[in-house]
Amino acid sequence: MSEVTATERPPVPNWSAMTAQELVAYRDAENRFRASGAARAITGDPDPGAAIQWRKVTLPGRELPVRVYRPAPGRDGEGADRTELPLVLHVHGGGFVGTAVQSDWINSHLAAHLPAVVVSVEHRLLDPETPLSAAVDDGWDVLDHVVQHAARWGIDPARTAVFGESCGALISALAAIRAREAGPHLQAQVLVNPAVDVTGTMFDHASVTEHAHTPTLAVPQLRLIQRLAVPPGTDPRALSPLYADNLDGRAPALVVVPTHDPLADHGRRYAERLRAAGTPARLTEYPGAGHAFLSMPGVAQQAEAARAEILEFLRASLAA
Repeated sequence: MSEVTATERPPVPNWSAMTAQELVAYRDAENRFRASGAARAITGDPDPGAAIQWRKVTLPGRELPVRVYRPAPGRDGEGADRTELPLVLHVHGGGFVGTAVQSDWINSHLAAHLPAVVVSVEHRLLDPETPLSAAVDDGWDVLDHVVQHAARWGIDPARTAVFGESCGALISALAAIRAREAGPHLQAQVLVNPAVDVTGTMFDHASVTEHAHTPTLAVPQLRLIQRLAVPPGTDPRALSPLYADNLDGRAPALVVVPTHDPLADHGRRYAERLRAAGTPARLTEYPGAGHAFLSMPGVAQQAEAARAEILEFLRASLAA
């Protein structure tokens, strides 16, 4: 993606009146900014201990980009061909906008310090032609592909975790639910400011009313996401982890909730449901933090503490 300057970040659109063409134009401009050097003041610099590259995964009927992070080789070359590292499958947030690059700060740190191979899915984004089910399929299919070709990716399939943010956390939670029956066996799931309800009750949670218009997420954006996510004829419960029929025996979860977030109660309720089903779930709240704070370490003070907690949780969960 080409470099842009901070002044070229697109203005906030009218979410409720946005046309399909305006959505695509906004998404392209915003993602160019998020992938630019100018955005690093917000999204943070990658950890120098990780090597980062784009790869393409061939899936049924499509080819999908993924951003891969792995420990960088030492000065003597040691580590350049390390194999059988844990796998962390990451899914970025945004719904109708977003790119794996916006998560370089956290993912490179995990790759360098777990250490692990982190594969971040550049999933299809929501628009009038692409419902949420497409992104859900992308997350699951990449997970399955990498695990099935473990030697090619240099990972130990027995030490696998999923990690998602916002809409990406919804995709990761659904993958963890599916993995219980279909495999692979997951060791952990990390869900950061998760959106776990796209049904008609999505807006009924108290946090949505209390934090309806925050700088990083507002109700009009959520309404656009819901409208794009579940076209007429789609069963929204099938795309809402909060309403999953059975949550027992799922991978132990870390649910990270910033308190100044319309979706804060989504995370709280989902942690409650996991615990009620007998699935271990640690809920950690970050007072005063806003939605997507983990992707904005340059302006969100609590991102560093959340990153340390995620590293500790995954290190314990993925220990050999």
